[in-house]
Amino acid sequence: MPEAKTSQMLLADRLYAGEMLDKEEFVQLLTCHSKEDAEYLFKLARQVRRNIYGNDVYIRGLVEFTNYCRNNCYYCGIRHGNRNLSRYRLSDEEIYRCCDEGYSLGFRTFVLQGGEDMYFTKERLCVIIESIKKKHPDCAITLSVGERDYKDYLAWYESGADRYLLRHETATEEHYNKLHPAGMSLSHRKECLLQLKEIGYQTGAGFMAGSPYQTPECIVEDLYFLHELKPHMVGIGPFISQKDTPFADKENGTLEQTLFLLGITRLMLPYVLLPATTALGTIAPGGREMGLMAGANVVMPNLSPAYARDKYCLYDNKLSTGGESAQCIQLLKESIEKTGGRMVTGRGDCKLL
Repeated sequence: MPEAKTSQMLLADRLYAGEMLDKEEFVQLLTCHSKEDAEYLFKLARQVRRNIYGNDVYIRGLVEFTNYCRNNCYYCGIRHGNRNLSRYRLSDEEIYRCCDEGYSLGFRTFVLQGGEDMYFTKERLCVIIESIKKKHPDCAITLSVGERDYKDYLAWYESGADRYLLRHETATEEHYNKLHPAGMSLSHRKECLLQLKEIGYQTGAGFMAGSPYQTPECIVEDLYFLHELKPHMVGIGPFISQKDTPFADKENGTLEQTLFLLGITRLMLPYVLLPATTALGTIAPGGREMGLMAGANVVMPNLSPAYARDKYCLYDNKLSTGGESAQCIQLLKESIEKTGGRMVTGRGDCKLL
C-alpha cells in the first residue's frame, strides 16, 4: 500500500487544486515540512507548470545599465551611501550593443535594470525604449528601475515597454521599515505596482527569502499580497549579504527556503512567470537548475558589458561567469535540458494574457 500523505502534503494538494490556504495553514506548511514534503510539493509545481507552459523555459537578456541609486536600502550593495562602489552608467550606444548582441544570440526579451538613477529621465528612457523597439520590433522590453512617477511609467509604456519588475520586498509594514530608511514607504511601493498593472504592463513583484528580521508570518503576508495582486511575474531569491551595507554581517537566506517558496508560488499562481534567479546560482552550485525543478520557468543571463557586471553588486560573490553570461548560451541550453526543460528564446509572455 502507498504511504499515507502527511498533513503538509495534503496542504500542497489543496494549493494544487486551486484552494487558498489560511494564514495558520501557510505557517504550518512553511515551518513543519520535511524533505519528502518539499519534493512532493515540487512535483506538483512542475506538473502545474507543464500543464500551462509545457517544458518551455524562457530566457531574458539582462542589461544592468546603471548602478547609481538615490535610495539607501539597508540590504543593497548599490545603495546611495556605499562610498566603496565604483559607479557606472552605460551609454545609449552601449545599451543598444548589448541588445544587438542578445538578439543575434536569439534573445527576444531584454530586461533593462538599474538603480533609481534620475540621470535616466522619463525622456531619456523613452528614447532608449523607442530605439530598441524600432530595431527589434519582435522583442519585449522589461524595465526594472524602481519607484517612479505615474507619468514616467505611462510614457515608457507608450514608448514600447512591455513589462515592469518591482519587487515589493515585504508586505509587512514593520518589516519593511527594518529593511529601508525613513522616507521610503511600503504603501508607495504597493501603489506603484497597482499603477503599473492599471497602465497595462505585465507586472512583476517579489521578495527576498530569508531577509533580516523576516518571520514565517511575514512570508505569509507576502504570499497573501501576491495572491491579491495577481502579478504576471514573481521574483523570489535568497537574501545574500553585501559587505558594504548595514546588513553585512546578517545571515544569508537558504537555498531550501527559496526553492520551497518558488514551489508554493507556482501552485498558488499557476500562470506566473517565475525566474530561477542569479542569486540562487550564487548561493549554491546548480541552484538555478534546482529552481527550475521547483517550478520556475525563466532564467535571465547577463548581457551587460564584462566591465560592468562586477560593479552591479547587489550582493557579494554574484555569479557572473560561465553559464551566467549570455555568450555561453550552449551551456545554458544544456543545463536547462538536464532539468527536463526546453530553452525558448521567444518573447515568452505570461499566458494569463
